[in-house]
Amino acid sequence: MTSGPGPAVPAGGAADPAGPAAPTLTTRLTELVGCRHPVVQTGMGYVAGARLAAATSAAGGLGIIAAATMPVEQMTAAIRAVRERTDAPFGVNIRSDADDARERIDIMIREGVRVASFALAPRRELIARLKDAGVVTVPSVGARRHAEKVAAWGVDAVIVQGGEGGGHTGAVPTTVLLPQVVDAVDVPVIAAGGFFDGRGLVAALSYGACGIAMGTRFLLTSDSPVGEEVKKVYLGMSDTVVTTRVDGVPHRVLRTPFVDSLERSRLRLLRAIANGARFRRLSGTSWAGMVREGRRMRHGRDLTWAQVLQAANTPMLLRAAMVDGRADLGVMASGQVVGLIDDLPSCAELIGRIMSEAHAVLDRLPRP
Repeated sequence: MTSGPGPAVPAGGAADPAGPAAPTLTTRLTELVGCRHPVVQTGMGYVAGARLAAATSAAGGLGIIAAATMPVEQMTAAIRAVRERTDAPFGVNIRSDADDARERIDIMIREGVRVASFALAPRRELIARLKDAGVVTVPSVGARRHAEKVAAWGVDAVIVQGGEGGGHTGAVPTTVLLPQVVDAVDVPVIAAGGFFDGRGLVAALSYGACGIAMGTRFLLTSDSPVGEEVKKVYLGMSDTVVTTRVDGVPHRVLRTPFVDSLERSRLRLLRAIANGARFRRLSGTSWAGMVREGRRMRHGRDLTWAQVLQAANTPMLLRAAMVDGRADLGVMASGQVVGLIDDLPSCAELIGRIMSEAHAVLDRLPRP
């Protein structure tokens, strides 16, 4: 049975071979994309590669490759690597405003990717191209009006992130934003921002969502490629801050001495220019391409040129921590749930635990 306005109904408590006897829940999300459990791993730059996405999908969730920070060739290799590890459905996250967005979508279609994920609203022609090919289109939104817009354009579902979430985020908490969006659109709504366990899954379903999406919780798994020393920093932290000093727009990260120094720094634009040059070399993007992208960012997000320059900070500052292991010289995006996480389970263990907890909560609820 699907989850409409109310909570989902257990689908017989069937055992999940990928997890420790994990019972299932059938919702609009599981029916739409074909995953066994209504749990999504978000496309975290430099974190959600083939290893994490494959582990999540093999465990019955929906893994998403974070391809927005990957060159095209690396994205293709990651898709094929997931395919080699599991035949379960998975998704790929790209930037809809990237110069090569159409090329990336054609690759996704050719490679048989089930879900196309977007941090920004995809253009109508991209949605139409994906729908014609049978690819499920799922953008992330942070406001009711954005959900209404993309739903009118024909997307298949939306991920709604409240202010508790990590990375780029808004000010409206999930408990306020989620019911607004559920009431405003007819497409399936996936809840993000503040989720880490089975209780949260049941709460999201009670609001009318069809599942939950998690970033920080999947980053802190044994399947995550993030270095152990960086994971220890996460596990030892409980304080996050929303700063505009990383890329000019609100960004929730761990509050570290380095982030505090960014808040005080007067040289952030010079640092951003240098980081932009480094990212250009790593990604293979031309200077002309970066200028075109900057113009689109200004137009699409109403940013100043100073903010566009600051946006060049993001890939390199994330990479410093997530790839290079330099927690002292990078930023670590994090949701507020970081203070509630104290272990590093595998994706199979995590999803199995979430589903068992969700059923235990549902069993304890009073029956009419």
